[in-house]
Amino acid sequence: MNPILAAPLAAVLLVAVTTDLRAMRIPNWLTFPAMLAGVVANAALGAWTGGLSGAWDGLLFSLSGFGLGLGLMLIPFLLRVMGAGDVKLLAAAGAFLGAETVFRAFIWTSLAGGVYALGVLAFHLPQLRAVLRSLRVSVELLAVTGRFDYVPATANARLPRLCYGVAIALGTGLAMAQAAFPSAMSALLPAWAAIL
Repeated sequence: MNPILAAPLAAVLLVAVTTDLRAMRIPNWLTFPAMLAGVVANAALGAWTGGLSGAWDGLLFSLSGFGLGLGLMLIPFLLRVMGAGDVKLLAAAGAFLGAETVFRAFIWTSLAGGVYALGVLAFHLPQLRAVLRSLRVSVELLAVTGRFDYVPATANARLPRLCYGVAIALGTGLAMAQAAFPSAMSALLPAWAAIL
């Protein structure tokens, strides 16, 4: 990732977190222009440093990150675990970061999302118990009938929705820091940095 692109991407992530926390949405007016900006900026920076060949390299770098970011989040979206705005936000980040760094961002996002989810669940224990009870009943029905029929918890016992844009912003920020300062990140998190 070109360091010049860090500030615009950080601004996009900050706006995404704000809108996600306020309205539980990451709007298209933010993600689509960010995708385009990442592609155009990488192609332009490539052209500036390497002419037409550099422009193609920048374009491929950006599109590979966009495609990987989109693809990594598409599966959770299709399983209805993730919202469409979250998918588009990581795809936009990929357009800025390229494939290697967006993959790191996805790993960091997954870790941050897990910690975030556990924190939210700690404040909603009655709902968590009700949902786990419903899941237990469904598994018991599976054992008796051989069919899995999920018995949903009552509406007031549903788990709270997560604003996953927060985890995406944190994970992307960590991936950007790791790309910019690899030795510092290795010193801070030696085991994680070796894996990533």
